[in-house]
Amino acid sequence: MALAADLLDRKKTQFVLWHAKSSTNPPVLVIGTFQPGNPPALANSTRFPLAPVSGFGDLFAVAAADCQLTDGQVYHYWFEADDSDPTRVPAKRVLCTDPLAYTVDWRLLAPRLPLPFTAEDRQPAAVIKWQGGVLVPTDPAGEESDFSADPSPVTLATNAQLVIYEMPTAWSRISEPDDLDIGVGTFQDVLALVDVNAAGANFDDLGVTQVGQQYLVDLGINAIELLPPADSFFKRDWGYDTSHFLGPDAELGFPAEYSSSTANQDLAKLVCTGHQKGIRFFIDAVMAFARYEAYQYLNLDDFYITDPGADLSDPDSHTSRGTGIDNLRNGFGSVLFRYALFVNGYDPITGANTSISPGRQLMLSFITRWMRDFRFDGVRMDSVENVSNWDFVQEFKDRARGLFQDRCAAAGVSAADANERVLVVGEELNEPMDLLTQNRLDGLWNNDFRGLVRSVIIGEGDNQSFEQNVRTMIDCRALGFTDGSQAVNYITSHDVEGFRRERLYNFLLNNQLENDLQRRAQLAFVCLLTAVGIPMILAGDEFADQHDRFDENGNVDQAGGKQVDPVNYSRLDDGVLSDGVTPDPMPPLRRAILNYVSTLIKLRTTHPALAVNDTNFIQTDFNDNKRVLVWQRGGLNGQDPVVVLANFSDFVTANPTDPSSVYVVPNWPATPPGRQWREVTQNRDVPDDWIGREPIFAWEAKVYTLK
Repeated sequence: MALAADLLDRKKTQFVLWHAKSSTNPPVLVIGTFQPGNPPALANSTRFPLAPVSGFGDLFAVAAADCQLTDGQVYHYWFEADDSDPTRVPAKRVLCTDPLAYTVDWRLLAPRLPLPFTAEDRQPAAVIKWQGGVLVPTDPAGEESDFSADPSPVTLATNAQLVIYEMPTAWSRISEPDDLDIGVGTFQDVLALVDVNAAGANFDDLGVTQVGQQYLVDLGINAIELLPPADSFFKRDWGYDTSHFLGPDAELGFPAEYSSSTANQDLAKLVCTGHQKGIRFFIDAVMAFARYEAYQYLNLDDFYITDPGADLSDPDSHTSRGTGIDNLRNGFGSVLFRYALFVNGYDPITGANTSISPGRQLMLSFITRWMRDFRFDGVRMDSVENVSNWDFVQEFKDRARGLFQDRCAAAGVSAADANERVLVVGEELNEPMDLLTQNRLDGLWNNDFRGLVRSVIIGEGDNQSFEQNVRTMIDCRALGFTDGSQAVNYITSHDVEGFRRERLYNFLLNNQLENDLQRRAQLAFVCLLTAVGIPMILAGDEFADQHDRFDENGNVDQAGGKQVDPVNYSRLDDGVLSDGVTPDPMPPLRRAILNYVSTLIKLRTTHPALAVNDTNFIQTDFNDNKRVLVWQRGGLNGQDPVVVLANFSDFVTANPTDPSSVYVVPNWPATPPGRQWREVTQNRDVPDDWIGREPIFAWEAKVYTLK
């Protein structure tokens, strides 16, 4: 039996408002049709009081059939209710977005209220279509999602085979002398990276978004993590301040030449097309906090904690890292959800009148929408320590997995096959393994990998610590993980501010390695793509993208170089530097790194030895200033191995064409009869008398498989 979602079921035939603050003034539905103009307006506006639903004190509804709706018509609406913020007195009536809206239209905002309200408090209208006696999720002009061509989930990669591509929802390009153009990389732009028949929208001038190109398919990745795709108040950034959790970001469906957003239609097409190409989709779920979300007006106290430092005994005041004053939760300018507070009321999941945590149940409804209606295959939970409540973290994880299993069961996919194709991971940079051993999450971001790989590619530490760093980097089980699917490894993530968090290119430049950039970058990717764990690549790192914007001190921070300087695909095109005149010398180097990384990605997603935990270091050589390590992945029980020879030093084999000067690996695995070794990164066969006896070069890695 499919998981229950009572409130979403009710929303098919009713306008429903759940858990607004108790008031003597019942909520009202304000509904009409969109009227274009300067400014746009709500035409044919009608008001319908919502009545209490029998048996519940916090559930109000009006049947859509009683609202004089026209079949096939798209409607815009708000809920009018008393403002719940105790700091604004006397309380005023406000027009709020439906907190469970499937679509919002930022073209149409509620009328401005007097002070202390500001223009930012104007809530956008929600959108719905009345068709065949049912309220249908739709875009403002009536476009709907279509998954009729979605393949079976069994065609998607298992967790052990994944290579995740972390995709910002803002892109940049150098467009004018000394100017970096920042724009929204819409769902259509991402589609153009996947579908050979699709063209870009806001970035239709890039080489990678032209018809005939399928950049991400050619790259070889098989999972995309969309940085927060739920609707956000903010424009031209990555959406880490969610405002409307059940709706896709209107801006991501609103190319510059469009008259209205098509976010529902475009996201569905992107996911469906990606699935056809064997690409899974992860939602980056921002659940600790929100900005200008409807319940901040409708029931602030039950859903949010506005000042974690005001009452240190409040169970919602501290992170999951401890109860000290140094562990107060951080909303980063947004307002934090409550996940420890329980009240009596209607449960939007089960439909019962019981003890509920309103914040938890809202988020369970949120993930239900994304897993059911947009068919996501995984979740990355942002800022787990600020979500704080591990009981809720587990509840959310179980809900997401259960919804995916429902989808698989409907497609005739076994529970075992389903279990291998859904993953809920969290970002908790302290990496508390109890989140895994207690079954709270399936996996964690392995932030230690970032630090380790950056340390070893610049040769830090004495020989003993260096060797330990390489061993720990290559096999995450040394950190306490018990399986590779529990660790998401990365060289760079979207959090590029702070010490050694910058893009790989900038990190190497900051360490005065601009003349050795290609070899060090390639060595980092060999480590990433042959290590135990799930590799994740920040969009652009695969071609050595770089930061263009910095703060006044030359650092990357929130205001300079992070969300305002995302991925710049124009660097792959022949062109000029930001002065508008000087030819860019980098495209050949970037293309070389890209081709190298793509080769390794395709090996990672297809070779069985890289999908298991088996790891064996068959040689460590620190003689004569060498730092050469050789590791073998897989190879047990008749499985073909992958062997990596990595030189983390300036050592170069003397006279490499002289057979007597080759570098020898005496413990090389035996070559089965009739088989031959191939060096993957150069796509060359290795003669039998050369294998384990090849010359090596400084800061180089070789990757070998059998053919």
